[in-house]
Amino acid sequence: MFREIVWSQRAIKEWIKILEYWNERNKSYAYSLKLDHLVKASFAIVANSPEIGKATDSPSIRIKVILDYLFYYRITPGHIEILSVWDSRRNPKKFKL
Repeated sequence: MFREIVWSQRAIKEWIKILEYWNERNKSYAYSLKLDHLVKASFAIVANSPEIGKATDSPSIRIKVILDYLFYYRITPGHIEILSVWDSRRNPKKFKL
């Protein structure tokens, strides 16, 4: 069953910050655009198969791993909400959902 993908304000801010980092580091938008397209394509698959992500302790929250990034998302009857984006190379002790 297809579900709409909805981004939380927190996830939007985190994702924009990641894309801006790559824009600045590479002095180009090319990598950021590829990364953004990859995420959109991955979540198009999640929209059809929400349980594809890794289960967490919370039954409604799952994690989709895309390259070095962990996308925490919540499954609801009508949509999938991306809650947070975390760079897995960072200290996991600093992450709070």
